[in-house]
Amino acid sequence: GIAGGIEICITFPTEYVKTQLQLDEKANPPKYRGIGDCVKQTVQGHGVKGLYRGLSSLLYGSIPKSAVRFGVFEFLSNHAKDESGRLDSTRGLLCGLGAGVLEAVLVVCPMETVKVKFIHDQTSANPKYKGFFHGVREIVKAQGLRGTYQGLTATVLKQGSNQAIRFFVMTSLKNWYKGNNPNKAINPLVTGAFGAIAGAASVFGNTPLDVIKTRMQGLEAHKYKSTLDCALKILRHEGLAA
Repeated sequence: GIAGGIEICITFPTEYVKTQLQLDEKANPPKYRGIGDCVKQTVQGHGVKGLYRGLSSLLYGSIPKSAVRFGVFEFLSNHAKDESGRLDSTRGLLCGLGAGVLEAVLVVCPMETVKVKFIHDQTSANPKYKGFFHGVREIVKAQGLRGTYQGLTATVLKQGSNQAIRFFVMTSLKNWYKGNNPNKAINPLVTGAFGAIAGAASVFGNTPLDVIKTRMQGLEAHKYKSTLDCALKILRHEGLAA
């Protein structure tokens, strides 16, 4: 949980820019011309701290998210290992899928919904959310508890596929490194490199689902009837590149 919090504090500006670009519909026309332009406009309008708007929603959710993700994966993988204590890649994928689905339902969906609404709200002329707890209170007051669970289907698909790919790649790389010796120690730097490769693979593998999830959780989610409708409208009006 602590490691997750540190990670979020370091990487949140990229998360902020990613969310803004995903909400920036190309057909409107777009507000931003790319990553650099988004960063430039944000800093010019709100200073460097503008890149950290919505950080609290992810920070509060980082500990339970990490606990669910790795706790469920460990539980499932301990039951999926063979007699020698080895977890094969296919079972690693299924354990990751289970961990991703559960974290999506219990933690990620409400956390991401609040984050996206916060970031989207800041782009309006008169932002209505004054802080994390005020924002949550306003969302629940206006939409009920289900307001924090917008885009649940897209979130489950996104987190499930994300963790399935991540743990599949990570398990495959660790098994390749250890060879026929499941007890072989792995240098922390090698583990870090494997983690970076697994993380990159998961991002490339499910960015389309992430875009759909973000649109379904934004302030204009009412435009979409369902996850499928959102996907079809993005394809129809903005193209596959969106």
